Amino acid sequence: MLEILGTIGSNLLGLPGVLGLAVGMTTRNIGLASALGGIVGLVEAMLFAGLSVAHLTTVETLFSVTVGIVAGFCGSLIRRQGTTV
Repeated sequence: MLEILGTIGSNLLGLPGVLGLAVGMTTRNIGLASALGGIVGLVEAMLFAGLSVAHLTTVETLFSVTVGIVAGFCGSLIRRQGTTV
């Protein structure tokens, strides 16, 4: 259980969370922002696996992509809300 919580926390504070939010803030299209966030999460998982598909773990990749999608979505919502103020 602690390993899963550590994986989620590291992804939230790592590249998928921070860079996914930044990429999401570049567009107002929620679908595009979520897709770009997911790509950021997948690239981050590949980088830490040494660019080898054999070293990817399913759980870490799943959490990384999910956090990237949610961060991109939140970034797009921040952008949309900021333009209406």
